[in-house]
Amino acid sequence: MDKSLQWRSGVILLAIVASAYFLYPVQGHKINLGLDLQGGMHLILGVETEKAIDSTLDRMVEELQSIMDDKGIEYVSVDKADGGLDVETLDRKGLEDVKKFIQDEYNILNIEELGENRITLTIKDQEIQRIKNATIDQSLETIRNRVDEFGVAEPTIQREGRDRILIQLPGLKDTKRAIELIGKTARLDFKVVDDENDLDKALSGDLPADDEILYEKTSTPGKKNPILLKKRVLMTGDTITDARVGYDQFNNPYVHLTFDSRGAKLFEQITGKYVKKRMAIILDNAVYSAPVINERIAGGRAQISGRFSLEEAKDLAIVLRAGALPAPVSILENRTVGPSLGRDSITKGIKSCLLGGLLVVLFMMVYYKLSGLVANVALVLNILLILGAMAAVNATLSLPGIAGIILTIGMAVDANVLIFERIREELRSGKTVRAALDAGYTKAFITIFDANLTTLITAFFLFQFGTGPVKGFAVTLSLGLVASMFTAIFVTRVIFDFVFQKWEVSRLSI
Repeated sequence: MDKSLQWRSGVILLAIVASAYFLYPVQGHKINLGLDLQGGMHLILGVETEKAIDSTLDRMVEELQSIMDDKGIEYVSVDKADGGLDVETLDRKGLEDVKKFIQDEYNILNIEELGENRITLTIKDQEIQRIKNATIDQSLETIRNRVDEFGVAEPTIQREGRDRILIQLPGLKDTKRAIELIGKTARLDFKVVDDENDLDKALSGDLPADDEILYEKTSTPGKKNPILLKKRVLMTGDTITDARVGYDQFNNPYVHLTFDSRGAKLFEQITGKYVKKRMAIILDNAVYSAPVINERIAGGRAQISGRFSLEEAKDLAIVLRAGALPAPVSILENRTVGPSLGRDSITKGIKSCLLGGLLVVLFMMVYYKLSGLVANVALVLNILLILGAMAAVNATLSLPGIAGIILTIGMAVDANVLIFERIREELRSGKTVRAALDAGYTKAFITIFDANLTTLITAFFLFQFGTGPVKGFAVTLSLGLVASMFTAIFVTRVIFDFVFQKWEVSRLSI
């Protein structure tokens, strides 16, 4: 065996061994089944991006008041109204000072004068669009982090349209828990409990202007414990770096929080300022606990203790670690695909692959005789390489992916048909078997390469811009094209060269 044939045979053997290695399930590589094959959950969420605009305006109210206090500007009010902010100062000079720092520091705002000492501030259209896009992107990232912690293999999480998110979770069983975990806004606030004013008077309608009433989470369904709170948010959960489940002395679960350096400093300042007062820990407007602050708390650690189960504590820790959603989400579509449909799909897919492959094998053997047998060997290797490559990258196999495999089977055989027909022409022209073989592979190569390259470019754009099922088709099609080029041109040629080197061939069975 000459050196050229040796290294080419080595390449083929290496490809076979690598494919078998990745297909062997113990190695940690596997082909994941898509939602349409193993069942699971399909969700489409709508992101309420307008709420993100409202939150931005709420934050600006606090920021503008703080800036005016620092600059010594006397103002009557800063209120949110009609999608903007109304600012009223005591005199014209104060208004001019406000307009100046708005132009210098808040160039995202439009300024419109309403009177002698009053202006309206609205967010510019370009900034509104940026906030909405950022809200969708942040929601995607937050949901992806939550799903990753939930432990679903190969989830599909992607933007769909202007304000929607598509989520597909293959193999998921506990759909109710997943929906609660994904859809929870998880906004964490720390507020002071107002123990100085009367709760009963507040419930009857005499609510202080800077107070609000929220309800404590209880273990009894339908029972609500009202708590009177100061509206002002002292701290939010955006500085949390970790959240873990712990157990108290009675073995009840709680969530242990760790803040970053900024959060730790702020938490220490707040607890030092409100010693002997109660601080409410609020998640999505539900009070989880309201402990008394006995002393300044340093170290950047806190805990949420409430009457919840271990599973609730774990889910709470997950959403706090992943971060809060920047805006509420609503479920627009919720479909659960049963595993029976998946098994039926797999069975039909396998049957179609076997039937299509068998017909192709029979045709090649009958029409091209022993040369057809060589093509069939390459065809089997082609399927092995595709599956091995998918397992290597932990790709997801779906029904469109199976269709892509079937298509590449036909394309692989088509390449050999072009080569064999070219060899036949060369033999009819009177060339020797060896010369006809060389000419057949050389002249057919350009045609095969052009056809596969254009299809590969198409598959690339399908993967780049397509949705889940289309991407699955593009992945198997791309892998199949590369494998078919390798097997149809390289592998079959090595087999022919091996035969020609071992035996004297005077007539080619083709």
